[in-house]
Parts: sequence; C-alpha cells; structure tokens
Amino acid sequence: MTMRARLDVEMVRRGLVASRSEAADMIAAGVVTVAGAIADKPSRLVAKGDPVNIAGPAPRYVSRGGEKLHHALAVFDVSLVHRSVLDAGSSTGGFTDCSLQHGARRVAGFDVGKAQLHERLANDERVTQRDGVNVRNITTDELPFPCSLLVADVSFISLTKVLPALLAVLCGEEGFDTPEALVLVKPQFEAGRQEVSKGRGIITDPRIWMEACDAVAECFSTHGYGVCGVVESPIKGGDGNVEYLMYARRGVVGQTSHVVASPTSGDMA
Repeated sequence: MTMRARLDVEMVRRGLVASRSEAADMIAAGVVTVAGAIADKPSRLVAKGDPVNIAGPAPRYVSRGGEKLHHALAVFDVSLVHRSVLDAGSSTGGFTDCSLQHGARRVAGFDVGKAQLHERLANDERVTQRDGVNVRNITTDELPFPCSLLVADVSFISLTKVLPALLAVLCGEEGFDTPEALVLVKPQFEAGRQEVSKGRGIITDPRIWMEACDAVAECFSTHGYGVCGVVESPIKGGDGNVEYLMYARRGVVGQTSHVVASPTSGDMA
C-alpha cells in the first residue's frame, strides 16, 4: 500500500518551504502543482513519488497576512519608513515582513504561541520577537523599544479585549508624533457565540460585519483614538470569512466605521 502524506507536510519534508503555514499560503496563491495540476488545498494527500513543484513566483511576504497589511498601507497612505512597529499576534510574521519591506526601522513582535515566526524573520536583527505573551496584559516594560505604530492580527479573542493594553503602550517617536494603529477586524471573533454558530463559524450577514467594525471603532474611541478608515481585506480569512482592516490615530476625531472602501485589484498586482 502506497503511503501518503498531506501536501503541506510533504512540502516541508522535501525542503520546498520552511513551514506548513508557508506551504498553505503558496497553495492558496495557486502556485503549487502536483503532477502538473494546481493543488487546491493543503490537506490533499500525495505519495512520496508524486512530483510537487512551485509553479510560479513565491509570495512576496511570508504569509498572506502581509498582503492584507500591504493593501491597508496603500489605501490609508501610512508611512512606515524609519518607524518602530509593534506587531501583536505576529504568528508566522506576515505583518512583520510587510512592515520591514515598507521601511520599518524595527519590529517588536508578540504572540501567545511559540516558535511560529518564519526563520528568515527570526534571524533578522531588526526583529525582536517575544513568544508566549498574552497581549491582553502587555505593559510598557515588555516592549524592547518605544513603538508609534500598532499592527494587529489576533485570533480567538476580540480586539476589544486586547486593544486597551496595546494602545496604552504606544507612544510617539522621532518623525511620528502621533501613535497610530492598523488592525485586522475578524467578525467571527467579535460577534456573539449565537451568531457565529448560525453559520458554523462563517459570518455571512453584512449587518454582523458592520456591528463588529462598530464595536472595535467604539473601543478605539474609548481609549482616545479616532477611526480614520475601514477597508475590506482583499483576501478572506483562511476559513473563508470576510475581514476588515481598520486605521486609527490617537487624538483625532474619527469617521464612522461604516465608511468602508472596497479592495482594489490593482493594489494586489
């Protein structure tokens, strides 16, 4: 009987990628082929003798999260050049990678998990990574350096639970007097359990999407930040959920979170 393994696992075993999450991102990008056919999911079973190839250019960031932040930076015209960034929920490092490629001077990454950061970023002297940290309770003392920009991609917890502590540790720095935040709003983690269970984890009701954005915007307002814009992510979450990127600045009068721009295909080129 021929032994088979998951495609993402086999890609790591063959040295095609550094991690299963990187394999999943490449598969989602449609650049992985098995026996000449484009692979559609990481769980596909392949035999050790099956030819597996990367058929196109590798993604520009270590995870799809980088593309999401890339889109937000373009839409909201936020500069990262020579800036110190706090990445909450860094995981593989998509937001960290995007920040560095957009000129960030350094990034302080925090994640409740351990040893998830892509090897390239883990070895980058501009990145200081702190694993096993619950950012819900983060303090200024835990920051390796002052940060004026928060980028956040957290899962299985509401942003309204982590933003109070995260916003409190931000401060201005040379060239960036006003602290800012770019966060990924995931309605499935902001909505009530009953709403989530209706769609088996997939939120399809636009009303719930907007309620999620409103709740996060209200949290920002409570802590002295105004929401300057919200844009739908050009890429859905791994589970198929619609997500939003929200931009806020300290001390400004924000717009309503209902001002939502549509993703532009040109930015993804």
